[in-house]
Amino acid sequence: MRFSIAVLSVLMLLVGCKENRPKVNLSEGIWLVELDIMDNQILPFNLKVAKNDDGDYAMQIFNAEEVIDVDEIKIKGDSVIMQTPVFEGYLAGTFTENSIQGQFVKESLDRIVPFKAVYGAEDRFMAKNKSTDRNVSGIWETYFSKDLEEEYIGKGIFLQEGNNVTGTFRTTTGDYRFLDGILDGDSLKLSAFDGAHAFLFNAKITDSTMNGVFYSGNHFKEPFVATRNDGFELPDPDSLTFLKEGYDKLAFTFPDVDGNMISLNDEKYQDKVVVVQMMGTWCPNCLDETKFLVNYLKDNPYVEVIGLAFESAKTEEIAIKGIERLRDRVGVTYPILLAQYGTYDKQKAQEKLPMLNHVLSYPTTIFIDKKGDVRKIHTGFNGPATGEKYEEFKSDFDTLITELSAE
Repeated sequence: MRFSIAVLSVLMLLVGCKENRPKVNLSEGIWLVELDIMDNQILPFNLKVAKNDDGDYAMQIFNAEEVIDVDEIKIKGDSVIMQTPVFEGYLAGTFTENSIQGQFVKESLDRIVPFKAVYGAEDRFMAKNKSTDRNVSGIWETYFSKDLEEEYIGKGIFLQEGNNVTGTFRTTTGDYRFLDGILDGDSLKLSAFDGAHAFLFNAKITDSTMNGVFYSGNHFKEPFVATRNDGFELPDPDSLTFLKEGYDKLAFTFPDVDGNMISLNDEKYQDKVVVVQMMGTWCPNCLDETKFLVNYLKDNPYVEVIGLAFESAKTEEIAIKGIERLRDRVGVTYPILLAQYGTYDKQKAQEKLPMLNHVLSYPTTIFIDKKGDVRKIHTGFNGPATGEKYEEFKSDFDTLITELSAE
């Protein structure tokens, strides 16, 4: 109830403006947005505001080399709602010409994060030390929540130019997006915001060690430690998820957005190579993979793809709208079935596909040959932020599909 009231108050910003208040325009150019998360920490990202030829506002979110176009913007009086593409998260607030005060909202997860934005501030982080004798460029063997029950491994990949640092952390379940920040003396600060996730990494650095805290919005944090290790590699993503003993096939029946029940036993999928994508419309790594699959199918239409959506949306109706929004925004031509809504809990997802040993990650990609046998299961996704690993994934994907198609 409290969350519903809070969301309602945010939406009322659009209708609570005085009619006689003079019209206010947002300044065009670069803005600095700062999310107020936990431990008195600020999570910054850059936003560009412009007007298109029709006089409507268009915005872009920047994370390193990633540019996210935001074109769903509602303004009334001095109130604004900025809906991020594909994902449900939105920024809502009141503004003057050079400032915005508001909240980042994700309704399905009952999350609200306060933010403020100012025009003309281009530095994501302010460096007190303009020069540094340290450099974090290279590979870092990383442990999140080390020595705790939740411990998991990661691979830090960074490039430093002056004070500026870009890169990402890869894990067995995917990457932590396009991280953008600075090294200020011995302090590393990195952030990313895409409308689904808001990530902040703070760490103290020596020449060979990293000790820090990872924040996800204002709802989660965990410690991490890392050491330089140029030869470090994560476990093979093709070995983590597999069929249980006694199974050789994948089986499911789920509805598409029109209510049609779809199964691998359908005639459409017989004697075909089929790729099954376990995903969610809330998941940035899944969006990266979806874009890849959409482009791949343009040149290889003989391959069939089925998406299985595990949604956090509270109702079936909202979940279906999320799938339709993803389909329309990205140009998805393959069916995305609603496998689960109300939670993306991985244990519950595994109950829907009991032949799998577990569901470790969204996305998980299952390759099925023309006989209907599972030939490979790939856990996680190395997206564009991972550089050469993304190129390696694309090459391996094409090689396997070519081999299966030739059989």
